[in-house]
Amino acid sequence: MTGNGTGAQREGTAGGLDVEVIATSSLGDRSYLATDGRTAVVVDPQRDVDRVLAVAGRLEVRVGLVLETHVHNDYVSGGLELARLTGADYGMAAADELPFEHLPIEDGQLLEVSRHLRIRAVATPGHTYHHLSYLLEGDLGTVGVFTGGSLLFGTTGRTDLLGEQHSEPLARHQHASARKLAELLPEGAHLWPTHGFGSFCSASQSAGDSGTIGAEKRFNPALTLSEREFVDQLLTGLDTYPAYYAHMGVHNAAGPEPLDLRRPAPASPEELARRLERGEWVVDLRSRKAYARSHLLGTISLGLDGPLVTWLGWMIDWGAPLTLLGETPEDVAEAQRELARIGIDKFAAAADGYPEQLAATPEQLRATTTASFHDLADTRSGDGSGFPDADVVLDVRTNNEFHESHIAGAVHIPLYELSNRAGELPSGTIWVHCGSGYRAAAASSLLESAGRRTVLIDDSFSAAENAGLEVLPS
Repeated sequence: MTGNGTGAQREGTAGGLDVEVIATSSLGDRSYLATDGRTAVVVDPQRDVDRVLAVAGRLEVRVGLVLETHVHNDYVSGGLELARLTGADYGMAAADELPFEHLPIEDGQLLEVSRHLRIRAVATPGHTYHHLSYLLEGDLGTVGVFTGGSLLFGTTGRTDLLGEQHSEPLARHQHASARKLAELLPEGAHLWPTHGFGSFCSASQSAGDSGTIGAEKRFNPALTLSEREFVDQLLTGLDTYPAYYAHMGVHNAAGPEPLDLRRPAPASPEELARRLERGEWVVDLRSRKAYARSHLLGTISLGLDGPLVTWLGWMIDWGAPLTLLGETPEDVAEAQRELARIGIDKFAAAADGYPEQLAATPEQLRATTTASFHDLADTRSGDGSGFPDADVVLDVRTNNEFHESHIAGAVHIPLYELSNRAGELPSGTIWVHCGSGYRAAAASSLLESAGRRTVLIDDSFSAAENAGLEVLPS
């Protein structure tokens, strides 16, 4: 697999067909463009379809068919717009009964994209009830399968996104669907899932970034465990998923609007000060290290160098006024593109520059104290590290992460609950940590905005035990 400078990767296949992987790492998803050299089919495109059009243009191929494996719950689809722009048919499961024009696809239906490229639909319920996978067929037969949220690398898609009451029946469907694909396909067939690269749509952490049906038969729990064992393991491992998922399925089922990436209205330092005074969301897109050195009081640290989309989408009140701050106009544009993928595309304002340039008064400027787990251990032992006392140690990781291991005596509030639960924290200085520092920086900025004194532990959690801290269970 080789990069090509357009955000896509080429994965060669048999039968004269090629598959381009268009990754959206910030959401843990992949879209695909398969082509015979003249005509292409696109599967599960993200909202910013200019990336897909760029790949098609580079390859000099015509997009003849756009397909969705399911109505997505983790991003706004670009499929409807891509079909409109290219004149391609837009295929979705017939059972979804959607209000916009599309090609309704049934289980077993064969789609002749060109003389050398065919798609065969296979019903694979589990991630959703009407989920379809698509077998890619060329002159030499079936070369692979686009599995969406069904069979992933080493795992499967989660089964609770339609409501907890559907989790178990969909898990049973998921097990049956995985085995159906394994029986239909040759062992050398490629697997091309949409989810599983950090996406919360994945039931567990994906194993690797490429694979075949034969490899999955050896390692994937859906293909190695009995139905009961698989269902129990899957349901036990599910953790909370981002709150913005509640809006994605509704948006996609209604038919997403075309993407608008025009720059938001510029905000002066005085306007920024007024927005911060009102308690609006003003997000600092710089790295957490830059934020710690200097920032405007009340801004929230969510850098472009981390999963901005996931955590902002999870924490913000849907539809709340949002202002973006970047060092450059390009930073703001990148954040706009990322956030538009989950339907956040209306912004109150934006500004670029350094905090000293964006402050209306010098009193707005703040710095955040940062430390390591060694510093926390020293402070707890009374060795005089020079830091404020660790009155509270706050762990903002997810429930599964905390239950797996945590620092003895730590208070646990996941980042996505912190805005509503900050009042539960005891008085005193709060030392905040997560798994690497990104979420802790966001949490520290939220607490600072609420008037609390914080120390940001900008360190990997794996260093905690070696630093001498008691980690439970160890």
